[in-house]
Amino acid sequence: MRVAMGLFGLQQWFGGDFAPVPELAGIAERCGVHQVSLTDHVVMGEHVEHYPYGRFPVPLDYPWYEPLVTLAAIAGATTRIRLSAGVLIAPVRPAALLAKQLATLDVLSRGRVDIGLGTGWQREEFAASGVDFSQRYAILDDQLAACRRLWSEAPVTWQGRTLALDRIHQWPRPVQARLPIWLGLAPTPRNCRRIAEYGDGWIPITGQPQQITAGLAAIRDAFVAAGRDFSGFECRAVLAPVLRADGHCDEAATCARLPALAAAGVTVAEVLPIRFCRGPDELAGFLERAVAAAKSGA
Repeated sequence: MRVAMGLFGLQQWFGGDFAPVPELAGIAERCGVHQVSLTDHVVMGEHVEHYPYGRFPVPLDYPWYEPLVTLAAIAGATTRIRLSAGVLIAPVRPAALLAKQLATLDVLSRGRVDIGLGTGWQREEFAASGVDFSQRYAILDDQLAACRRLWSEAPVTWQGRTLALDRIHQWPRPVQARLPIWLGLAPTPRNCRRIAEYGDGWIPITGQPQQITAGLAAIRDAFVAAGRDFSGFECRAVLAPVLRADGHCDEAATCARLPALAAAGVTVAEVLPIRFCRGPDELAGFLERAVAAAKSGA
C-alpha cells in the first residue's frame, strides 16, 4: 500500500498563505509519497446543514483552492509524485474544457495525473455555476465519455444526453495512453456500473474497512458483468485519525489502522498532515513514518 498526502488545511502553517504549499509536495516526493490530493469547491452556499456526511467540517470562509491550478503548480515543483483530487466536482465544469485542462496537466507533468472526479452535494454550487443539479449524473457520464473520445480520436462526432460533439478536434492529448480516472461515488448499483464503464479507481467517502470491502466487492462484480479486468483497479481512502483523550491525534494508533485498510483492498492511504504536524518542520518525519507503516502494513 502506498501513501497520498492530502493538502487540506496546510495554509494554516503559513498564516493562511497557500503559496508555499506546492513546495511541500517536493518534501512529500522525497519521502516516498505516491500522490498528492486536494478537495474541490468552486463556491459554497450557506446551507451546509445539507452536507450528507455529518457536520460540515469548516466555516463558510474556508478557502477552497482550485485543484487543477494547484496541481499544475505542484507539477512544476516535482518530478515523480502523482497528481490527484478528492474529488474534483466535474459537472460544474464544461466537458471540453475539463478534457483540455486534464490533458494539459498530464503533458506538463509528463504523465502524472490520477484525477479524482465526483458530482458534489450542494445545489447552490451548481446553481451558481449555471448547471442543473438534478442532471449531475447525466452530465458526469457525458463528460467521461467525451473526455475519453477527445483524448483518443479526431475528429469526434458523438451525441450524449446533455452534450453533442460534431467533428471536434482537441489537442494536446494526455501523455498517458489511458489517463486514470478515479471516481468518488457511493457504491450504489448504478454507480458501480458507472465505475466499471469509466473508472480506474474508487475514492470512498468512508474510511471504514468493512464498508470499503463491501463497496469494492460490488464494483468487482460490475467489472465482471461489463467484461473488464478488475486487476490493477485502485482504491484511495483517507486514514481516519485516532484521537487521544486530550483531543490530539495519536499517530501510532492511527497508523495501526493501515493493515485493516490494506486487507479491505485500499491501495493508497491518504494522510492529512494538518492533523498530525504542528508545522512544516515536522512534515518529513511524519511522512517517512507513514510511508514505512503503509509498506509494512500492506
